[in-house]
Amino acid sequence: MFLTGLWLIVTLELRQRVRGVSWYVLLGIFMLLVGIVTFLLWLATSAWLSGGGGVFSTIIFFVLLLGTLVSPAVSGNAINGDRDAGTLATTQVTLISTGQLVLGKFLAAWITALAFLAAALPFLIFAVVLGEVSLGTISVSVLVLAAELGVIAAVGVGLSGILTRPLFSIVLTYLVVAALSLGTLIAFALLGTATQQDATSVNYQVVSSTYDEQTGKQSDIVCSTAQTSTYPVPRFDYYWWILAANPYVVVADAAPGSFDENGSPTDLFGQIAVGVRGAQTAPELYTEYNGCDEAANGSVQAYGQGPTAQETYDGAVPSWFIGLTIHLLLGAGALAWAWRRTRTPATHLPTGSRIA
Repeated sequence: MFLTGLWLIVTLELRQRVRGVSWYVLLGIFMLLVGIVTFLLWLATSAWLSGGGGVFSTIIFFVLLLGTLVSPAVSGNAINGDRDAGTLATTQVTLISTGQLVLGKFLAAWITALAFLAAALPFLIFAVVLGEVSLGTISVSVLVLAAELGVIAAVGVGLSGILTRPLFSIVLTYLVVAALSLGTLIAFALLGTATQQDATSVNYQVVSSTYDEQTGKQSDIVCSTAQTSTYPVPRFDYYWWILAANPYVVVADAAPGSFDENGSPTDLFGQIAVGVRGAQTAPELYTEYNGCDEAANGSVQAYGQGPTAQETYDGAVPSWFIGLTIHLLLGAGALAWAWRRTRTPATHLPTGSRIA
C-alpha cells in the first residue's frame, strides 16, 4: 500500500514535468553541450591515442555541474509550490500519507536529475570505447554521481517543505549547493593561508675549492657559515578535511586512481584526488642543504625532489566516504524536517501558510 501511494506521487510529478516542451528542449541543449565538450576534449587531449580517461571524467563532472544548476530549480518548490497553488491540501485529504508525499516528490526530483546522466550515456560510452577507463572507475564514479544528484534533490525537496515561500527555498537550495561546491574551497584556502607557521632553512655553500676534472670532485673546500633563513608557510594540512564535503572531491576521490608509468594521473579524477590527498601532508618546517658535502662527494643532491603523484595518492587517507556520509545525513535530515512540517493534522502552521 505504501509503495502504491508512493509511486502514484512519483508518476504525477513526472507527468507534470514532461508535459511541456521545455523539458525536452533542456535535455536537447544539454546533449548538445556535452557533445561539443566531448569533441573538443577528444581533439585537445589526443584521446584517440592516450585513451578516454580524461574525457570520461570531464563528462562526469559536467553532468554533476548541470545537475547542481538544474536540480534546485525543479526540487526547491516541490512542496511549497503546491501549497501556493492550493493543491497540497487536496492531496493531503486523500489516503496519501505525509511520508508518501515527501518521498514521492524526492524520488521524482531525483529521477529528473538522473535524466541528465542518462542523456550523457552515449558520450560516456564513447569515452570508454577510447580505452584507458577501468570498470572500477566507470561503476564507482557513476554510482557516486547518482548519489550526489540524489542528495541535491533531497535538500531541495526538504527545504521546500521547511520554508513557506518557493523563492526562498529555491535560493537557499542554491546557497547550500554553492556552500558545498565553492564555499569549501574558499574556506580551505582562507583558513590554510591565515594559519601560518615559521619554517627554517639552513644552507652551507662552497666559498672556494680546487676542482679535479678526472674524479669530478672538489678538494681544499672552504665552506661558508650556516646561512639561516626563516619564512612563514601556510598550514593547509590542518584543514584538508573541509574539502571532503565538496561533491566534486567526493566523486574524484571515490574513483580508483589511474596513473601512467611515471606515476602521473591519467584523468581528472586522479588530478583532483592527488591534490586533495597531498593537502594532508604537513610542510617541512626545517630543511638543510649542504653544498660542501655535495661538492666533496662529486654528486648532485636531489634537493626539493618530492614523491610522485601516485606515491602521494597511495600514502594518504581517502576522504570520500566522509563527505558522502555528510551529504547523505544532510539530505535525510532535510527530508525528515520537511515531513515534520508537512504532516497532517497540523497543530501549528508556519506564519503565512495557507491550508487550501
